[in-house]
Amino acid sequence: MKPAEQQNPSSGAGAFFTSIAVWGVGVGCFAAALNNYLSDIHGITIFQRGVVEFFRELPGFALVFLLALLHRMSNWRVLRLGTAVSLLAALLLLAPSNKAGLTVLVMLFSTGEHLVMPARQALAMQVARPGREGSSLGLMTCVMNAGTILGSLLVAAVFWTGTRYFGLDDHLTLFRVVWVLIALLLAGSILSTYTKNAPNYPTKRPRLYFHRKFNKFYVLELFYGARKQIFLTFAPYVLIKVYHLTTPQVAVLMGASALVNMMGAPTVGRITDRFGYRTVMIWDTLILFWVALAYGYAGAIFPLHVAVWVVCVNYLIDGLISTASLATNIYVREIADGPDELTSTLSTGISINHLISILIALAGGFIWATFGIGWLFTFSALMALANSAFAWSLPRPAGRG
Repeated sequence: MKPAEQQNPSSGAGAFFTSIAVWGVGVGCFAAALNNYLSDIHGITIFQRGVVEFFRELPGFALVFLLALLHRMSNWRVLRLGTAVSLLAALLLLAPSNKAGLTVLVMLFSTGEHLVMPARQALAMQVARPGREGSSLGLMTCVMNAGTILGSLLVAAVFWTGTRYFGLDDHLTLFRVVWVLIALLLAGSILSTYTKNAPNYPTKRPRLYFHRKFNKFYVLELFYGARKQIFLTFAPYVLIKVYHLTTPQVAVLMGASALVNMMGAPTVGRITDRFGYRTVMIWDTLILFWVALAYGYAGAIFPLHVAVWVVCVNYLIDGLISTASLATNIYVREIADGPDELTSTLSTGISINHLISILIALAGGFIWATFGIGWLFTFSALMALANSAFAWSLPRPAGRG
């Protein structure tokens, strides 16, 4: 089915997907530039990177409370508000700032990102034709991944063009060009949402929901939050601090990772359908065990020129297997009694994994700075094994041997 046939033309689908595409490019630029900006311009150390990430993840933990305050707003308005908050942060990055001020701005940008997340998921289903909500969500994910690819390549192009053709050795100037581009893209994303077909009515927000039958899901979310945080925060810093990748090199690698995810995610979905969520959870984290060890010890095992390629390939594998987290959502769907319980449980899971994320951000930075990179990723590898063992205790999906 063609994408246009999945959407309701009178629901503002065109405006929504245009906005998400432009937003994806802007956020892709920010993700591709952030780690090098922290390291190269502000000299953020490994431990300080964990502190920055602690505050960056706080809005995710507080998301359910932020949405409760905005309960009278439609999803379209929440989408605009979140985008505007991130736009403001990008503009403020143009001004000189110390490390504390930088941390606040990173947290502000993250607040906008987290506000947009649930709004875009709800709108993707709202603009779909009846019965095509899943396809619409899939299209949105594809558009976001494409935006990440373009945003990463845009950052690489800014640095490559600036240094090669304009002789700009001052990287701070190039980063400021990136912040201006992000602000322009986010402004375009906001403008794209203004359409007469955008319904302006409040939407029921997910709530925190706890039930005994979801206890194993809550534990899985704790594992996922820890896993996500270590690799999201410290894997790029391995590339920058240990292997000295430049901003355009990191940007190209992130773009390649998004491309691999976009192409590989449907295959991961088919594997999950074929073998069941339990099998995918077990093998996903067994693979992660070796990925963690490669991050921690590639430099000690291989010559530097080989180790850097090992870690870059490792980064691509790491990004792809992270898409297997969809198996956890399928497990929840199997035991939930209805859509409302499913939505509220998944929302609770997000809050749980953000809670562990903010703690792991601090602990991870401390472990690396105090004991070394090997200990941090050994800890990650052991958590992966524990995750596999716990997934083994899940019931087998109905109808599977």
